[in-house]
Amino acid sequence: MKVFRKEADYAVRTLIYLAMRDGADFVSATTLSKELGIPANFLRRICSTLIKAKILDTREGKSGGVRLVKNPADIAVLHLIELFDGKPELSDCTFRRKLCPNRKKCVLRKRILGIEAIVVQEFAAITIQTLINDME
Repeated sequence: MKVFRKEADYAVRTLIYLAMRDGADFVSATTLSKELGIPANFLRRICSTLIKAKILDTREGKSGGVRLVKNPADIAVLHLIELFDGKPELSDCTFRRKLCPNRKKCVLRKRILGIEAIVVQEFAAITIQTLINDME
């Protein structure tokens, strides 16, 4: 059970790095890869997803790369988790790839859903800006 996987973690690290540069310049994927220690091909896929989500902008060419276009205070970690991993779930209530027949009446599932709601609420309250503020 992982709520926060590698893709979302790398996206957070990338966005913090870009936000701390104030979005002034485009940064190449090669530079990001070296600075953050993220494999370049993996980083390109992450950036592609962030571009489609209108969090990053891109420019091709010698002075190209990516830059942050969304305010760091408006980028919730929950949104990043959902972009890369889907809705956070602690249990999918499946057995042998089929939904559990007891799912609707399950007492444990009701508790799990309550915990999931708390986790979602906590991740929604964390933004790229709050993480930057925590670093200072």
